[in-house]
Parts: sequence; C-alpha cells; structure tokens
Amino acid sequence: MRTLALVIAIVGLAVSLPVTPGIGAAPAAIQLGAVIPLSGRYGGGGAQIRAGYQFAVADINRAGGVSVGGQKIPLALTILDDGSDATKTVSQFETLGSQGSIVFLGGFGSDLHAAAAAVAEKDKIPYCGVAFALHSVHEQGFKYLFSPFPKSPQLAVETYRALNASIPAGQRPTRVAIFEERTDWGREMADNWTARSQEYGYQVVLRAQYSPGAQDLSDIILRAKSAGANAVFALPTPPDGITMIRQMKQLDFSPQLAVIVRAADAVTWSQALGKDGDDVLLMPGWHHSEQFPGVTALNAEHQAQYGRPADVVVGPAYACVQIVANAIQRAGKLDSTAIRDAMASTNMMTVEGPVKFRPDGTGIVPTVIVQWQNGQQQMVWPKNLGGIPMIYPAPAWRAR
Repeated sequence: MRTLALVIAIVGLAVSLPVTPGIGAAPAAIQLGAVIPLSGRYGGGGAQIRAGYQFAVADINRAGGVSVGGQKIPLALTILDDGSDATKTVSQFETLGSQGSIVFLGGFGSDLHAAAAAVAEKDKIPYCGVAFALHSVHEQGFKYLFSPFPKSPQLAVETYRALNASIPAGQRPTRVAIFEERTDWGREMADNWTARSQEYGYQVVLRAQYSPGAQDLSDIILRAKSAGANAVFALPTPPDGITMIRQMKQLDFSPQLAVIVRAADAVTWSQALGKDGDDVLLMPGWHHSEQFPGVTALNAEHQAQYGRPADVVVGPAYACVQIVANAIQRAGKLDSTAIRDAMASTNMMTVEGPVKFRPDGTGIVPTVIVQWQNGQQQMVWPKNLGGIPMIYPAPAWRAR
C-alpha cells in the first residue's frame, strides 16, 4: 500500500522547541501528524476526515496561526494513509512521532483508533480522534486520548430515545434484530443496544454475528426474517453495509427501520445503492445543518470545493483541530505534556457544538442522528437542534 503524505504550510527544523515570551525564536510551524484510511474499507470515511482537518488548518493559518507565547505560528499537517490496516496505523504514527509531531490526529474506524491510542500513550503525545465510538479504549486508563465523539453507551440510549420521540407508541418497530460484527466494537455496541432495549419498550429477537468482509450474509438475514424482526441495528464497514442491504433486498427482508452506523456515513453509500440506500439511520456525530459558530463558513468552503455542503464526518474532524489549536494556545508552549493538560480542561464552542472532556477522555458532545432521505443525508435528531421528521416506515423494496 502506497503511503500518501501531504504537508500543509512549511515545517521548520525547530518545530518541537518550546516557545515562551521573549525566549528564543519561534519555529516556522507547529507540526501535527494524522494517520487516516484513505484507501481500503474505510477510505470513504477517511476522505471526510482528511477534508475536515485540511479545512481547519487552512482557516487557522489564514488567520495567522496559533498564538504561542505571544507569537503567531502556523500549523503544519502531515497526513499518512494506513490503508485501513491497524498494523500500518501503528507504524505510521511511530513515523510521525519520530519526525516531531507534537499532537496526533486520528482517522476513521474504532479498530484503527484503538491501535493508535496505544502509540500516543506510549509516546506521551496528545491524540484527538473522531468517527470513533468504541468506549472500551477509554477504560484502559489512557491520559493522552481525547475523543469529542459520542460513545457506544450514549449511541444506544439515543437510538431508543429518538425512535420513541419520533414514532407513535403503537407504530414503533419493537422487534429488533442486531447484526453483530465480530469485533470489539460490534460486541460492545450490541451489548449496549441489548441492555437498554427493554426499558424503552423494545425486544431483541435476534443477535447474530458475522465476520467483517463476509460475502454471504443470507443466514443472519433469513434468521431475522424468520424471527419477525421489524428493525435492524448494525455497524458494518462501508463494503459490508452495502452487501447487507443488497442481500436483504434479494431475500425480500424489508424491516420497517434500519440503523446502519458507520457504513452509511460516506456519500459512496448512496452512490452504490441509490434508492435502496434511503431511509436508513446513522449516527455520525454531526450534520451540516447544525447552527453552531463556523458551520456556515465550513459549508461554504466545502460547497465550493466539492459541490455539496460539508459531509457528516467533516465537522467532527474540523472540531478536533479547533480543540488542538485552542489547547496549544492555552498551554503557551510547544510541549506535548502541557498541551495534553490543556486538552483535558477543554471547555469551548466548536463547529460540533460545545465540547468538554471527562477524565477518561470521552467527549461531552451532542449526539446527532441522520437519515438518508431521497439521496440526501438529513438530520432527524435531536429536535432541538433542528431535526426534521423521520421517514417511517421504510417502504418495502418492491415499492421503491
């Protein structure tokens, strides 16, 4: 797999030197290092992460950079592609650390973030990651890990809260089939959906495992159909999610509702599935219709470059750079430990909304649910942030 390296701004030789008022010369740039899956199974999501980072760095540099010790210093961002391979995630971050990155920015996919977080902790370099809901990583006592993104327990609760608030009691799809990816996050999310189901009035009638990359999902689909499931919850990779929908159609399994986390984030979902990709719900952490400071400008930039408003993971990625820049400024020096301490005390407004961190590095952030409607991603939850009505029930395949 070829490595893609992209450098924004000019990286000086003295990037890692501390800067304090009146002492020494400022470096030419502050070096940030990101490892992102720009190819492989997460490539579509990784492209959104890259765009968010690049827009944020460009905007900060356009304003003169980050103020450190009374001097404005631009950001320099190096991006490496891990090909959606966790082993390469580790080696690429090791490379960035050896080259002087003082903050790490993560990619897309919980398994890749889990691998990266251990490197950041070992090297004592602050790490900011989004598109990353695996909560168990935050239970390992890491001090350098920060994720302004909702985690599995929060996503499970918000799934049921959104359904109950959007669908009248007598019409809800209360018989749930969970298609459980055989991974740490697959198990964790299935555990949370199952644990919270009864208190919200739902019954998990099937919890069936499948392996990532499986080409034949007919067994679990037919079991869900036989169990009378009228809702499907899953968190497949993008290729697996597309396979899942296509085979559900082939087997004439038409649940009234499908929650397809992660796979449906990228625009490639609709490009691959057309109308069959409509009506599914996803939880990407953000939507371009949110009315937080900076969102309008970000949408305008994204529209100019890509011909559409900012994609759903662009906002959280942009927010990560905002958080890092704010922490560097408050730290007052280019020292990773000082920046880490400043990140831990984050309390700021971003394009993602207000952000704080718990002691375990999980973010206190809004949870957003989006639905594909007529080929567009529309925010349907929460209502107080402008969520529009949810389309329910989803039409049968033959009616699309």
